[in-house]
Amino acid sequence: MQCDCCSATYRFLTLTCHKLPDLHNSVALTKRMVEKKLQNQVAVVTGASSGIGAGVAIALASAGATVVVNHPVAATEADAANILAAIQSEGGTGIIFQCDVSNEEEVVRMFTEVIARFGTVDILINNAGIQRDASFEHMTLEQWNKVIAVNLTGQFLCAREAIREFLKRGIQPRKSKAAGKIICMSSVHEVIPWSGHANYAASKGGIMMLMKSIAQEFAPHKIRINSIAPGAIKTPINHNAWATPAAEAKLLELIPYQRVGIVEDIAAAAVWLASDDSDYVNGTTLFVDGGMTLYPGFSENG
Repeated sequence: MQCDCCSATYRFLTLTCHKLPDLHNSVALTKRMVEKKLQNQVAVVTGASSGIGAGVAIALASAGATVVVNHPVAATEADAANILAAIQSEGGTGIIFQCDVSNEEEVVRMFTEVIARFGTVDILINNAGIQRDASFEHMTLEQWNKVIAVNLTGQFLCAREAIREFLKRGIQPRKSKAAGKIICMSSVHEVIPWSGHANYAASKGGIMMLMKSIAQEFAPHKIRINSIAPGAIKTPINHNAWATPAAEAKLLELIPYQRVGIVEDIAAAAVWLASDDSDYVNGTTLFVDGGMTLYPGFSENG
C-alpha cells in the first residue's frame, strides 16, 4: 500500500523545477511512503528557503515534525513562504523565521520565540551555508570571514541554543529516545581538499570536528549529534556543474555511482538521522555522495 504523505516533497520540487529542470523527473520516480516517525517533534531547519534545506524541511514535515523554515534575509521570504505552503498543502505544520545564523542576537531570538510558540525544539538541522569562491592568493579577508561566519560560527551558535534547550527539557520518551538531535550539514569537502575554495573547505573541516567534539561532550545526556556530507547534489548553488550534458558528464567522472544526487537523497538521510531508527548513531558523518569519497581517480591506477 502506498500513501501520499511524501508528496509534499514532490510538490516542492515541482514548484522549483523551472530552476532545476532535471530534478522533476528524478523525484517523480522516487516518491515513496514516509512514516510519521517524527510526530509531535519540532524541527528548526536553517537555510531552508531553497536547495537541500528546503527538501529536508519538507521531508521532516512529511514525517510528522512541525518545521521552522529558517531563511537568512528579507529577500528570501517569498521562497521560504513557498516551502511552508508546500508543507501546509499536505497537512503539515510550521512557520517561517528570518534569522542570520552568524548573528548571535538573532539566533538567540529565533530559539527563544520558537520555544515560546511550540514549547520546545527537538531537532536542529544545521544546514545554512554559503560559498565565496576565489583563488587563495586573491581571497579577501571579507570572503574568508563571511564563509566561516555563516558555515561554521552559525552552526556553533544554533547548536549551542539547541543544546541548552535539550539539557533543560531532558528526554520525553513518548516523542524520542534522545533528548535532542542535531544534524550538521557538512560536505565531502570536510575530507576532500578543494583548491579555489579554501574558505569553504576549511569551514566544512571545522564542522566535522565541531560535530564530533560536542557529540562526545553531550552523549551522556542522550543528545545525538551527527553530520551529513553531501556530494554533488542538483541544487541552484551548483547549477552550472550539471546544467548541460557535457557539464554533467564531466561531473560524473568524480562519482563512481554514475549519477548526480538529488535533494531527496539528503532529505531521506536527514529523516533517518532525526528518528529513533538511528538511536545508536552518534558522532559520525554520513557521506551521501555516490562514492565521491572513494577517490575514483585511483580506480584504474592503484
